[in-house]
Amino acid sequence: MTSPSVSPSPPQVLVFAASDPSSGAGLQADLLTLASLGCHPLTAITALTVQDTTGVQSVHPVAAELLEQQARTVLEDMPVAAFKIGVLGSVENVVAVAEILSDYPEIPLVFDPVLASGRGDEFSGEEIISAMRELLLPQTTLLTPNAPEARRLAESDDDDEEPSIAVCAQRLIEMGAQYVLITGTHENTPQVVNTLYGADGVIRRDEWERLPGSYHGSGCTLASAIAGCLAGGAEIEEAVRDAQDYTWQTLKNGFRGGMGQFIPDRFFWARGNEEDGEKNESGDNGDAQ
Repeated sequence: MTSPSVSPSPPQVLVFAASDPSSGAGLQADLLTLASLGCHPLTAITALTVQDTTGVQSVHPVAAELLEQQARTVLEDMPVAAFKIGVLGSVENVVAVAEILSDYPEIPLVFDPVLASGRGDEFSGEEIISAMRELLLPQTTLLTPNAPEARRLAESDDDDEEPSIAVCAQRLIEMGAQYVLITGTHENTPQVVNTLYGADGVIRRDEWERLPGSYHGSGCTLASAIAGCLAGGAEIEEAVRDAQDYTWQTLKNGFRGGMGQFIPDRFFWARGNEEDGEKNESGDNGDAQ
């Protein structure tokens, strides 16, 4: 008797992130994005949140031991082609994730340092940020902060004035990140300018039409898309380029699922909306959790 044929496994990406009941951002946004790009997402839940498209009501971190058990159990069973990190919720969870990742130094890590929601609800206090700098940045392949996050992560007591984006990128690379993609969604520029930095400076700079309004989960979408591209075998510059294009299309085709921010449509390509791209009367490249 012949054995049944087995299809090759799609690239598998392990996501460490917080759950968002609205599926606009967080873990659910990561799942939708990775599935849309042909990957099989694996998950380790870092926190439960109570939120909708208008804002975050509360954040409840998962115990570090339970977080570690989720990840270790999956990793012992399933090969992973990339890691993606979002909200971690506690210093203990930062430590746990850093210890897990240290056992897989050859696997690329995309770290989206979500410090606050799009409305400004804080996810990461100073202790968490300090732990991120010390434990996670040295293991990060690509860091994907927006400009305010980059400034907060890179701030120094010696700063007399707000450091430039280029200075922030340099500092973050000196802290250990191999590459830094700083998104310009929060900057006062006619177009959104996203800049990829490496050890030798700017690698690429991309400009995108600034869509009006605001989105819930655009930063999650971009970081997960990059992780998915890397898992599929793309080099860093190609992954960043293709993920930006994908993310912008999800925003252009975004929809208003509730009473607050628009939600990026991660499956825009399956709905036949490409030709008009006018599902939303407003939308923005604004990062949100």
